Amino acid sequence: METFLGKKVAVKVVIGVAFVSLLLGLGVGERLNWSPTGLPLWSQVGSPQIQPAPTTPPGLPDFVTLAKNLRPVVVNISTTQVSEGGGQGFSSPFGEDDPFNEFWKRFFGTPPPRGPSREKNLGSGFIIDKDGYILTNHHVVENAEKIVVKLFDERELEAKVVGKDPKTDIAVIKVNAKGDLPVAVLGDSAKLEVGEWVLAIGNPFGLDHTVTSGIISATGRHIGAGPYDNFIQTDASINPGNSGGPLVNLRGEVIGLNTAIFSRTGGNIGIGFAIPINLATEIIPQLKSKGKVTRGWLGVVIQRVTPEIAESLGLNRSQGALVASVSKDGPADRAGIKVGDVIIEFDGKEIKESNDLPLIVARTPLNKKVRLKVVRDKKETALSVTIGELKEQEVLAAVPEKGNFGLTVQTVTPEIAQSLGLERVEGVVITTVQPGTTGEEAGLRRGDIVLEIDRKPIRNLGDYRKALGETKKGRGLLFLVRRGENTLFLALKPS
Repeated sequence: METFLGKKVAVKVVIGVAFVSLLLGLGVGERLNWSPTGLPLWSQVGSPQIQPAPTTPPGLPDFVTLAKNLRPVVVNISTTQVSEGGGQGFSSPFGEDDPFNEFWKRFFGTPPPRGPSREKNLGSGFIIDKDGYILTNHHVVENAEKIVVKLFDERELEAKVVGKDPKTDIAVIKVNAKGDLPVAVLGDSAKLEVGEWVLAIGNPFGLDHTVTSGIISATGRHIGAGPYDNFIQTDASINPGNSGGPLVNLRGEVIGLNTAIFSRTGGNIGIGFAIPINLATEIIPQLKSKGKVTRGWLGVVIQRVTPEIAESLGLNRSQGALVASVSKDGPADRAGIKVGDVIIEFDGKEIKESNDLPLIVARTPLNKKVRLKVVRDKKETALSVTIGELKEQEVLAAVPEKGNFGLTVQTVTPEIAQSLGLERVEGVVITTVQPGTTGEEAGLRRGDIVLEIDRKPIRNLGDYRKALGETKKGRGLLFLVRRGENTLFLALKPS
């Protein structure tokens, strides 16, 4: 009996200890917040209720509000053009850049008859004036027979081109709409920072008012689009049909005009380019009033100063714009600028890269007298030049340079001079360039006339041999050659 009672007491003690342990465990669990949800394991009177998370967590961009505010100012632009070449068969309804274009061609329809045909293209734009002025790309409306603008409220209105500028790929078109239209706010692209959030809105592949987001990947990109290319690079998705649409910052300001993509497939791979809005705002007044843009003209052809050219010219740094050719009787010629000068400053602005000069000159008012600095024979020289007007056929452009010997040359004869259209029977002509040699790497071609080597004139074969004979081992050479109507410098690296 005693044994039985002892066992009952022992069991009660164990149960009591277990119960106390459970209570302590729950208390500690509450204090340490061990519950899976991070909440108390039981309800408490007066405890706060769980609130749903806000739509846009603090610190993240509010793309929802941006999209709502901006979509009404973005338009769809469809154009009809007459193609003289005729079609090659049925193609994708989303345009030639559709990655599934071969599928459409293979499984649908038969080739249409060859000859003139009408083609439809799609693009984007945005309203910049309540009276119906719309900004877009020149290539969106180029050669268009008919332009139709579709507004956010589904109205479709015919538009006309007010002004266009092929050099910057910018155009202004206009629609006649009843009532005031919503207008985009234009920002300041000069204040852009790499890494800044942006939103792109447009009509890729005909999909109306598509919104994509990303960041500014780079500014001041030169992609070989012309003398005035100076693009914003972004990873916000830009595809065919986005051209002409706005690139917007988080304040809702348009800071760029979506224009081009880098792609091997025709689709977006995260490298898109937009024209800085500041470049557009400079020329919009001229496009609206005159239909075209008047620009300043210096009258030179320039090229980049490579490290090899800088060394050949005795420069400390490879910066500035190297003058490869000077237009006869042009502003530069009258100011005393010579071939071989390196322009390092223009109107108080430093020229770090050759691509900087065309934009600065273009923005300079006509007939304005400006001072510039050049490096000539390793010395800085100040000159004064009066800016002229750039005509349509005249473009201040950068000459591409490539990078020794392996050349066969001969003296320019009267027959050669006549066949090449040369005014003087002087110099040596390159007759062959051996593949794989430094001459080919430098970019020299058959038919180039060698005018100078290391700034020494080459009048005949003797001058040419003497110049090569005086070259120090391990040192490169600077050739000035005439190619067609232009001259350019080419630096030959040592073997």
